Amino acid sequence: MPDEIDINLENQVRECFARVVYSHKTHERMADQLATKLSHFKIFQIVLTGLTSASAVSVIITDEIAAEISTVVLSFCTFFVSTYLKDFDLGSITQKHRDCAAKLWGVRENYLSLLTDLPTLDRIAAATRRDELQENLANIYSGSPQTNGKAYAEAQDRLQNREDLTFSQAEIDCFLPENLRRAQVNDNGA
Repeated sequence: MPDEIDINLENQVRECFARVVYSHKTHERMADQLATKLSHFKIFQIVLTGLTSASAVSVIITDEIAAEISTVVLSFCTFFVSTYLKDFDLGSITQKHRDCAAKLWGVRENYLSLLTDLPTLDRIAAATRRDELQENLANIYSGSPQTNGKAYAEAQDRLQNREDLTFSQAEIDCFLPENLRRAQVNDNGA
């Protein structure tokens, strides 16, 4: 029976690890989406401001009703975009997603460490560590902004199909000095 309990604990920790991996990547993708949206709005705002200015100059030069109407329409559009950017502070929300992702990264790594340490921990120590991680995670989630389905789908694609945040043994070996490389160890017959 103790082996079943340990397997159940390990399965739960693995499940929690996977959920944190997805949450971390989803918040990263959400931040990227919002940053792109903000960039597009800022460019649109600059273009509208330029067009509004040019239209206002044409009103002075030509004194045509079409120039006056276009100036009013462009001014209204510029006002609308500026109000939207003020009311929906995309920059701040983007940063909140980035901060959340950074915090989730730490929890993710702690879950990975717990999975690595599980064989050496007694059940009570392992369960205590799991509970601490779950409490930390709950605190992060309580202050985190909402994500959307598009960010989740992008995260899923990157994790499953593009293998984000995973490395082959050869890739890991490239980062390590020769004496720590697995290929090196395997080539020497060890």
